Amino acid sequence: MQLEFESISAAAQILNGNIKNTPTIQANKLGKKLNCDLFLKLECLQLTSSFKARGAYLAIRNAKINHPDQGLIAMSAGNHAQAVAFHAQKANLSATIVMPEQAPFSKVARTKDLGAEVILRGRTLNETTSFVSYLAKQNDLTLIHPYDDLNVILGQGTVGLEFVNSVFDLDYLVVPIGGGGLISGISIAAKALNPKIKVIGVETRLFPSMYNLRNGTNLTCDGDTIADGIAVKVPGVVTAPIINKYVDDIILVDEISIEKSISDLFEDERVISEGAGATGIAAIRENIKFFENKRVGTVICGGNIDSRIFAGILNKQLSRDGKMARIRIDITDEPGMLARIAETISESGGNIIEVFHQRMFHDVPIKKAKIDAVIEAQNANSIAEIIKCLKNSGFNVIRINESSK
Repeated sequence: MQLEFESISAAAQILNGNIKNTPTIQANKLGKKLNCDLFLKLECLQLTSSFKARGAYLAIRNAKINHPDQGLIAMSAGNHAQAVAFHAQKANLSATIVMPEQAPFSKVARTKDLGAEVILRGRTLNETTSFVSYLAKQNDLTLIHPYDDLNVILGQGTVGLEFVNSVFDLDYLVVPIGGGGLISGISIAAKALNPKIKVIGVETRLFPSMYNLRNGTNLTCDGDTIADGIAVKVPGVVTAPIINKYVDDIILVDEISIEKSISDLFEDERVISEGAGATGIAAIRENIKFFENKRVGTVICGGNIDSRIFAGILNKQLSRDGKMARIRIDITDEPGMLARIAETISESGGNIIEVFHQRMFHDVPIKKAKIDAVIEAQNANSIAEIIKCLKNSGFNVIRINESSK
C-alpha cells in the first residue's frame, strides 16, 4: 500500500464492518456563535471513543498476517492505547501498552479493562519511545506506532473520506495535530475529493512541535495541557513531509480556549469532547474573522475525558459566563438565619450549589458568623438581582472574587 487516495479508499473497504462510520452533523447553534457554517465529524462516537480505532485495526490486521503469533506493543497517551487493546483482544493477541505517568486515570483504567498490560513511564508520549523500543526487542513484540505507521495513516485517512463525502463543499477542514497521523490521512483524502478545500492543523501553544518544524521556529514544547492526546514533543518522521505537502497552515491555541470549546460543544450541541477533540473549535474561536461566513468542518477526534475534569470545566464556564458566583454573607448567629437566606435566594430565582457556615475561621465576634455560598442563576443579571435582594433583606453581601477571602 502507498500513501495515496486509492489506498485510503481500499482501507475504507477493509474497515467496513470493523469500525463505525461516525455521523457528521451541522452544528447550527455553535456555528451561529462562531459566525460560520460549522460541521462536526463525531469521532468521539467511534469504537473506544476515538478515531484511533481505525488505524489500529489496519495495523493490527497487517501485524497478524505477517507475525501471527507475536504479541503487540504500543505507546500512547490513552486513545491509541485503548484502540490497540480493543482490537488486540478481538484478534486474540497480547498487548503491552506504555503510557505516560500523567495519563488520565480513566484512560489507563479503560486500557486495562480491555485486557492490555499497562506500564506507566515518562511524562509525555515521546519520553516513552526508547523504553518501548527496548521492550519490543527484548520480548519480540510488534510495535503498533500511534502515527508513524503506513496502515495507521491510511486508517485515519478514512475519516477525511467520510467527512468530505458527507459535506462536499467545505471551505476549511480544521484538524488536530499530535504526531500527525490523523491530519496526514485526512489531508490526502480531502484534497483528492475536493482540491479547493483548505486543511488547517491545530496544536496547543504548549506543544507546537509540527508548527516549529514547518515555520523554522523553536518554541518550547512542554507543560501540562488538557489536550494530552496531542501533547507530542517530536513531529512524526513519516507524517511531517505529508503535512508539509498537503496542510495549508497550522494554528496554535491556548488552554483556556480549549476549555471553553469543550463547554461550548456540550452546552450548544450536547457533544462530549476531550481536550484534543475540541482544539478545532478552539482554533475557530481564536480566529473568528478568518473563518467568518465560511463552511468549516472539524473533527471531534475523541471523547475520552475524565468525568471530574469535565465537570470542573463546565462549572468554570458557568462562573465565566456570570451564571455562577461565590458570595459571602454576614449574619447574626441565631436560629433561622440560614433558612431566611435560602428563601431569599430561591424567591429571587437562584439555586444554592454549596453552602459553608463559617463560625471559627474569620475574625468576627462570637455571636456573628459568615455564610459562604455558591449560587447559580440564569445569567449575570440574575446573580446581581439575587445579591440586591439579599442586601434589601438586611444582609451584608460581597462576591468573593470582589474581595479578598
